[in-house]
Amino acid sequence: MPKVKINDIQIYHEVHGEGFPLIMIMGLSANIDWWNPHLIEELSKKFRLVIFDNRGAGRTDISDKKYTIKLFADDTARLMDALGISRAHVLGISMGGMIAQELVLNYHEKVEKLVLCSTTCGGPKSVSPSQEALEMLTAEKNMLSEEEVARMIMPFLLTSDFIANNPDLVEFRIRQILKVPISNEAYIRQLNAIIKFDTYERLPQIKVPTLILHGKRDALMPPENASILAKAIPNTQLVYLENSAHELAEDLEKAISILLNFLVES
Repeated sequence: MPKVKINDIQIYHEVHGEGFPLIMIMGLSANIDWWNPHLIEELSKKFRLVIFDNRGAGRTDISDKKYTIKLFADDTARLMDALGISRAHVLGISMGGMIAQELVLNYHEKVEKLVLCSTTCGGPKSVSPSQEALEMLTAEKNMLSEEEVARMIMPFLLTSDFIANNPDLVEFRIRQILKVPISNEAYIRQLNAIIKFDTYERLPQIKVPTLILHGKRDALMPPENASILAKAIPNTQLVYLENSAHELAEDLEKAISILLNFLVES
């Protein structure tokens, strides 16, 4: 198992491809199995791609420390050190985008270019999820089976059109989620870290080239959050994906093209 000791935990990680490093950070409750295989395949053709399970998720240890987004960023920085990576492009999605913000704010020397997908600055300046999404996030899940939880999440990751038209892909996603589901304890601790997250006042300190990708049909992280980030972070390119929900799966090929143009050519 590719694990490395970071701070007080063992972090599970994988490295794909060769080239300049690209660190990819997953979101709430998620692990490396949640990444779209096609996305990993295409990006690893150009980069040394590092994917890993955040503290408490997947195959990484839970630990008894109080979870904060800053702690997740510290874990990421130390993982880079352990892998001999002094500087990298960093991509974060959802909670991973929050971690990426803390990483660049606290370890600016480690980040070459920043990609923030389906995320927010948190705090009072952010736009909250829909009421339905909030109820899903905070629902009592320990009385449900792991498969019931996975199926409850799907309508907030993907559009109803995508779910109806791609049943095989949806079932594949559910199987991936069920490989190593997060414990209820770790989920609550990650969720509490998100609730206390707020970078708004510090966003102008981000000086690296930044790309913001956000789906216009994202109910879990309303698209207005992307505009808030883009207005506060200098040197930012904002791209809305018109057909996409939270995972950007509906416009995946377009998203990959935009990512490669930003990371390779710009």
